[in-house]
Amino acid sequence: MGEPTAKTANTTSGRSAAPQRSTGSRASDGADSAGRRALPRTVLEKVRTPRRPRLWFEVLLIGVSYYLYSQIRNAVPQKRTTALRHADAIWALEHHLGLAVERGLNHGLDSVTWLIVGMNYYYATLHFIVTIGVLIWLYVYHPGRYGPARLVVFLTTWLALIGFWAYPLAPPRLMTGGGFIDTVMVHHTWGSLSQGDLAQVSNQYAAMPSMHIGWSLWCGITIVTLAKPLWARILGGLYPVATLLVIISTGNHFWMDAVGGALCLAIGYSIAYMVYGRWVYALPKHPSGALALEEHARTVQG
Repeated sequence: MGEPTAKTANTTSGRSAAPQRSTGSRASDGADSAGRRALPRTVLEKVRTPRRPRLWFEVLLIGVSYYLYSQIRNAVPQKRTTALRHADAIWALEHHLGLAVERGLNHGLDSVTWLIVGMNYYYATLHFIVTIGVLIWLYVYHPGRYGPARLVVFLTTWLALIGFWAYPLAPPRLMTGGGFIDTVMVHHTWGSLSQGDLAQVSNQYAAMPSMHIGWSLWCGITIVTLAKPLWARILGGLYPVATLLVIISTGNHFWMDAVGGALCLAIGYSIAYMVYGRWVYALPKHPSGALALEEHARTVQG
């Protein structure tokens, strides 16, 4: 009687030991699996957590990026025949839609010398001044949003290069028989890309999409969304509207080029939304706020 009892005890002990090893193995596998699941989440959190921008890096990044953009843009083969054919096609489409307003604005505003000269200088300068000004404002007062907002500008700009390669387009002022006035050339104002040495280094047929619209819309949306003074928001909202009037009146773009610029900007915002998981301007104003949100999220998950 005693011997079977011992065997039974040994058997029971052996049976109970096996589940213990299995449980430990499952726990280890579960921990590894949780670690593997946590790793992508941690990486994503790091990507989505804005860091305080560094001035030297931002200046270098913007300078190098714009230099490369200019070199690539101007390296696009200047397919004159194709660009003029595309211009004729767009002009015909706008006539078909009953929205071919460019030539009327071009001739009408050219008759007001002081106004059109002002628009020429607007076209040549504010495109850069306002965009850089808004970037500086973001850097100083909204450092947590600066990086994501800057990403939108970069995405929009580089997307435009695809348009320059895929759809070379002559501006209205260069159309054969279009009847448009090159207001910069006529009034001898600074900034003409069709005269002198600039004509040799600048791509004359990179009108689609319009980065004057892409950048001005970005500036307008940023100012309207983040600025507090009412006058600033009003000016921010009017800026892309004024830019649209200027690019058409000076003969530099069709209004459909503006649609292309707006589309590039929309794609840029969409990609930034996917990267950061929220509307760019809904991110914390300061990086410390972003870090606090990250810690809070980890605490809730824990």
